[in-house]
Amino acid sequence: MHDFDSNIKLTGVIIFFPQLSFELLESWLANNPEPASFRRNGKSVFRELALFQDYHGLPAFKRALADFMAQIRGNKVSFEPDNLVLTAGATSANETLIFCLAEKGDAILIPTPYYPGFDRDLKWRTGVEIVPIHCKSSNNFQITKSALDEAYLEAQTRNLRVKGVLVTNPSNPLGTTLTRSELDVLIKFISVKGIHLISDEIYSGTVFDSPGFVSVMEVLKNRKLEGSDIASRVHVVYSLSKDLGLPGFRVGAIYSNDNRVVSAATKMSSFGLISSQTQYLLSNLLSDKKFTSNYISENQKRLRRQHDMLMAGLENAGIGCLKSNAGLFCWVDMRHLLASKTFEAEMDLWKKILFQVGLNVSPGASCHCLEPGWFRICFANMSRETLDLAMDRLKTFIYTYNAKKLVYRNATVRSRARSSSLSKWVFRLSFDEREPEESR
Repeated sequence: MHDFDSNIKLTGVIIFFPQLSFELLESWLANNPEPASFRRNGKSVFRELALFQDYHGLPAFKRALADFMAQIRGNKVSFEPDNLVLTAGATSANETLIFCLAEKGDAILIPTPYYPGFDRDLKWRTGVEIVPIHCKSSNNFQITKSALDEAYLEAQTRNLRVKGVLVTNPSNPLGTTLTRSELDVLIKFISVKGIHLISDEIYSGTVFDSPGFVSVMEVLKNRKLEGSDIASRVHVVYSLSKDLGLPGFRVGAIYSNDNRVVSAATKMSSFGLISSQTQYLLSNLLSDKKFTSNYISENQKRLRRQHDMLMAGLENAGIGCLKSNAGLFCWVDMRHLLASKTFEAEMDLWKKILFQVGLNVSPGASCHCLEPGWFRICFANMSRETLDLAMDRLKTFIYTYNAKKLVYRNATVRSRARSSSLSKWVFRLSFDEREPEESR
């Protein structure tokens, strides 16, 4: 539910939506009525927008989007509008790229834990297989060369041809940014293997804490690889669903330095175009640099505040988290609450949290996490009241849950103690009743 009704808030399921700074967008629309009513200099452009659409996209929108992507990255890199392919959201962008880069039966490597939707977006229609790059909590789930090599070998063992690696940066569900060393490892890996790298950067504008966001495009520039064969095998996916909180507008994009990919993806984009009306409205909004600068800054401040509120609440409930600096969620460690170190126990705990606590969280198994007991919790769009209610529910549940575990553990210990005492008594009795050896 979006808002809490005082009559149902004690029992309703708490679901978090990414609408933290929506009123800033509404304010801009109120102050700029012409774009929203499809007018330019007092004259209607409705007919112009409604009667024709170029699947290459409106030039004004592509320029504005390219500039916005650079702005989010601190203008450390720039993007050529002609290298952008517009798609109906990041889902369409990722699938289109897979169609362009791989064939049915090929493999894409993805570090775990990863966004559960990739199992649908990348596989269902393309026939491509996902091979996980297993990352571990022992190093905060960072990508390593050994993990990449193991995944590549696993694909070969399964007779799958690896065509590329896909990463989310910032990570969904970890809420962390990739380090420069991780990006360097990835660039070297795809260089040696002669494969592609897809960097899904749809959360790039949500980084609220250090270390800052480093785009793969910045790494290519710093390593003087722009224009190289390696650069032509690096592709970026972007969207306005997270950074601007506009998932309903279905605005996504592919950025590639490979003209063949741009050409093929542009033709495929005709199956999922962004409406001309949407492009016109957003080209005006994104071109307002004062607004976009303020929006990015304010949204990041709010994300930081929400994140810190959640961390304090979880800590008070005795729950730890992976240290995060981006995104709309946290990767929460509930391993100590599992009845056993199994995914069956994780699913049992998830059901209790959903049905008894009333919190909608994502279990780590759905993200292909290698270790049971991790969960993703979203914190965007939480009021203080919502957060306090969620944490009160969780704290009460954990107290009751631990008390039951303690009672069960004590009962088990007593039972084992009685069983052990009985066994010793029977053993002594049997020993005492044996006849002496010489009497046999």
